[in-house]
Amino acid sequence: SRLTGFVRALELEMNGIADAYENVDGIVCVAHTEGGEDRKPNNLDLLLRTLSGFMVNPNVGAVLVLDHGGEEAVTNTMLRAYLEKHGYPVDDLAHEFMSLEGGFRRDLERAKSVVQGWFEEVDAARRTQEPASELKIGLQCGGSDAFSGVSANPLVAWVSGEVVRNGGIANLAETDELIGAEHYVLKHVKDLETARRFLSTVERFKERVSWHGHTAEDNPSGGNNYRGLYNISIKSIGAAMKKHPDVRIDHVTEYAQRMAEPGFYFMDSPGNDLESVAGQVASGANMIFFTTGNGSITNFPFVPTIKFVTTTSRYELLSEDMDVNAGAYLDGTPMDELGRETFERTLKAASGERTVGERAGHSQVSIWRDWKQTGSENLDRLRNEQEPEGEPLPVKGGAPHFEISFEAIKSGRGPVSDQVGLVMPTSLCSGQISRRIANRLNERGATQGKVTRFVALPHTEGCGVSAGSAETIYSRTLIGHLASPSVRFGLLLEHGCEKTHNDYFRSRLSEGGLDPDSFGWASVQLDGGIESVTARVEEWFLETLEGAEELDEASAGLDELRLGLLTAGELPDAVAHALAELTRTLVDARGTVVLPERSALLSSPVFLRTALGGQGVRTTLAHGQAALESGLHVMEAPSSDATETMTGLGATGVEVLLAHVGGRPLRSHRMIPLLQASADPDTIEEHGDDLDLALQGAPSA
Repeated sequence: SRLTGFVRALELEMNGIADAYENVDGIVCVAHTEGGEDRKPNNLDLLLRTLSGFMVNPNVGAVLVLDHGGEEAVTNTMLRAYLEKHGYPVDDLAHEFMSLEGGFRRDLERAKSVVQGWFEEVDAARRTQEPASELKIGLQCGGSDAFSGVSANPLVAWVSGEVVRNGGIANLAETDELIGAEHYVLKHVKDLETARRFLSTVERFKERVSWHGHTAEDNPSGGNNYRGLYNISIKSIGAAMKKHPDVRIDHVTEYAQRMAEPGFYFMDSPGNDLESVAGQVASGANMIFFTTGNGSITNFPFVPTIKFVTTTSRYELLSEDMDVNAGAYLDGTPMDELGRETFERTLKAASGERTVGERAGHSQVSIWRDWKQTGSENLDRLRNEQEPEGEPLPVKGGAPHFEISFEAIKSGRGPVSDQVGLVMPTSLCSGQISRRIANRLNERGATQGKVTRFVALPHTEGCGVSAGSAETIYSRTLIGHLASPSVRFGLLLEHGCEKTHNDYFRSRLSEGGLDPDSFGWASVQLDGGIESVTARVEEWFLETLEGAEELDEASAGLDELRLGLLTAGELPDAVAHALAELTRTLVDARGTVVLPERSALLSSPVFLRTALGGQGVRTTLAHGQAALESGLHVMEAPSSDATETMTGLGATGVEVLLAHVGGRPLRSHRMIPLLQASADPDTIEEHGDDLDLALQGAPSA
């Protein structure tokens, strides 16, 4: 996951190159969130199984696998060993394991060269006539409504049943969305052992969820409730209708476990749509059937998704983003007729006819995420943790005084370092669209001198979030970015069926003393799909900017500086001393400094003695909690993932991040500028092009 920025840059720079090759459908990156911490993840086996399955999926012609050369918890060496141990046929396709060695640009050119070398080989592939038994369909639903179990899911069951009857495979998943419908699922099952395996899988899922203080009843979203799915049993009964009553359960498998034999499968997975889809793709699915009531726009990078919507009215609203109107059944079209039409459409998609999602170029990936709890031992402590009061730490006095100023921007909150237009997705599913909108506004030069740039902050939360601490951290962090001094105008973009939708955040903003009407609001689903919502968001920003004053510069002192301090790799004593003096100087001038609790500075005797006079350290801010009082703050950091830590710091209100790195530079924050410096000669030599400052000579120089 530490290479997400790199693989996205690689995909972007190679965009369009594949167009010259008739039989190369595209170049896509699989950017995911897993394996980014320093510790071995609890989902390691699942992660390796998923990545292995991605590599050998039948839709893949060549694979470049990237790591940082063994620095991470999950490496190329581990993946290669897993592939070999479990017999994945990776030698049947072009592939290479590549470790990044130097500067970003040099490594990017090296990766591009590898990929370009495969074009002729991949282009040599030709489509041939194949039997329907080669179809392997993943069955999914998202944004469900009361009609999901009446129209869309039964239609999917009809078509997938036809695939199974022709010797193919169908894969039903989302374990928590079958709880309460076990009697239906097991009404037709291969044998007693298969039934027992299904029930034990459900019980294991319930137990794992309970470790985190949740139950299956946490699954239905507010949108599900609003659209008639009042509890998990009602939702599950509808979801189970993706299996035709005449089709039996033949196999029960683990997440991402390869499907070797024909038949109908149940695969263990979470109810988060994208995480579940990833497991099905890794298991070998070469097509996804996705049913939706509200209009989920989910697509996967290299496996086509056929999207079924439950009602004609919703299909007409989102016709540019949906493939099949299952609502025709409610309007009187016989199910058999719809089934035959959809089966033919499935064969066309398998033969290369682009689905709506493929034509839109929209896709996302999320693997079943690491679960932090491996039992219920810490549950009471997690439930009862109190948010710190936000009082800064006392800093050793007597710091030297400097008359230093910097050029800032005037704002209603005083001088600030930046003033951006922020597109904030309220969930994972609207993340890519928010990024596309911000990029388009920047390309059009739409700033008008009234914001410095447009920024989107795509993330992984919102869809699979349950109640409790996870939701609290997420909502606090998102609101912290919206309220950041660096944001002049912000707009929230919901997908439309997430748990943390626009109305949810309206309430949270009001509770936090912020005016919801000072922000823009848009919905992918309710505003008519990708193109329509893009136009709506652009229009809101243009109208808002038209009535705003142009940005004006202002001189600011150190009291207006809000700095986040990070370290990565070895921390020399001289650097710790210099950062301690910097901290004292800023705090003495009434500026703000925020450190994450895992920072090496807080375990450095030199820093503690110089900055704090040897006093004890405590956390003063929760992860993502706004630093309302100036001074030195320590923020809780539940994760060792640098990206997650920077995200928390960004929500505290810091406007600049400063990191000392020993080794590979960090991935930047999308909104908050990150300055990276190093005093390590090897780091300067290997990564000098990616550093902002090489610290050489005596610290006092």
